[in-house]
Amino acid sequence: MKSIKISIPSLIENIKIIESFIDNAKDNFEINDDIYGNIMISVTECISNAIIHGNKQDKTKLVHLELKMEDDQLKFIIEDEGSGFDAAELPDPTSPENIEKTGGRGIFLIKHLSDELKFENGGKTAILSFYMD
Repeated sequence: MKSIKISIPSLIENIKIIESFIDNAKDNFEINDDIYGNIMISVTECISNAIIHGNKQDKTKLVHLELKMEDDQLKFIIEDEGSGFDAAELPDPTSPENIEKTGGRGIFLIKHLSDELKFENGGKTAILSFYMD
């Protein structure tokens, strides 16, 4: 099983480091173009959430990203150093009362772009899975 890791300080401009990380992974893991876009959008959105909501943009706190290849699956494990959250408590951004609100669509988007999304560690860890076949 191949695995690569990176940690970044919680500054929103560090998203470009993550984009480069994903570009490198595209070559190393032979990620096809069909899922590359979904990976780029969902992983950078998840990292952005970890920086803004998890670590409250505290640059002394890190966001950790690990990419694992398991059989025919790519797993992106994103962990922040915040206090976590309850994913079940998130409002549905598609329900009429939430349509006008800005924000709250990131996790909805990630769920739709990834093949599987799980939260662990009290919401501090997100695991995004993508099937390679």
